[in-house]
Amino acid sequence: MRRKWVGGNWKMNGSRAMTSSLAGAIVEARINGVEVALFPPFPYLREACAACAGSRIGVGGQDLSEHESGAFTGEVSAAMLRDVGCTLVLAGHSERRQYHKETDQQVASKVSQALEHGLTPVLCVGETLDERDAGHTAAVVSRQLDEVVSCCGIEAFARIVIAYEPVWAIGTGRCASAEQAQEVHALLRSQLARDDARIAGSTRIVYGGSVKPGNAAELFAQPDIDGGLIGGAALQATDFLSICAAAG
Repeated sequence: MRRKWVGGNWKMNGSRAMTSSLAGAIVEARINGVEVALFPPFPYLREACAACAGSRIGVGGQDLSEHESGAFTGEVSAAMLRDVGCTLVLAGHSERRQYHKETDQQVASKVSQALEHGLTPVLCVGETLDERDAGHTAAVVSRQLDEVVSCCGIEAFARIVIAYEPVWAIGTGRCASAEQAQEVHALLRSQLARDDARIAGSTRIVYGGSVKPGNAAELFAQPDIDGGLIGGAALQATDFLSICAAAG
C-alpha cells in the first residue's frame, strides 16, 4: 500500500522567523502515518533544514536549474540544494511553466538533475482552464508525463512523486471535485502502467489545487490520490496539520 505524502509549498511567502516558527510547530506535532515535506523559498532553506533536523520531515527547494553548474546567474543547482540539506525539489510547478515559460523538455532535464544528485523530484503536471474547457486535459498531462518517462526512464518513477495540479484550481479558491481529480490521477497511473505495472502501482500521485482542511479527507479517500501538494493552507500550522491528519 502506498504511504500518503503531503508537501507544503510556501511559494514566495515568509521570513526567517516565520520559517523557523512554522517548521518548528510542524515538527513538534510529531505527525505519524504520512510523509511530510516543506518547500520554503530559497533564502529560508537553512532555517527550515535546521528546524527539521533529526525529524522525519523533509525539506525541498521550489525549483532547480537544469544545468549542473556554470554561468547561470540567479539559478540554483541540485548539488547546491543537497549541500544545504534538502532531500526533495519541485520540478515543473505550474507557475514556473506559466510565468517562466518552462518547456516539458526543461522540466524533464530538471527531474534528471534532481535524480542524479539524490533528490526526490516532485514532478508537477496540470492543465489550464482553457485546456480543460477544450477537452485537452488528458492530452496535456500525458504529454508532460511522457517527456519525463522518455528522458529518465520508467524505473526513475520509483524515486519520483507526481503532483497533479490543475492550473485553474491554484490560488483561485476553486478545487477540482474529488471525482475530477481521481479521473486524472487514474489516467496518469494507467499511463505509467503501460510501461511498468509495478512502478505504476507504487508511484505516489498527489493532488495540488486549493486543498483545505474541509476538502482534504474526501480528496485523499480516492483510490489514486496519495496525498497533496498544499499551497495557501500550508502557511498556517493548524490548517496544514489538519490536512496531514486527513491523509494519515
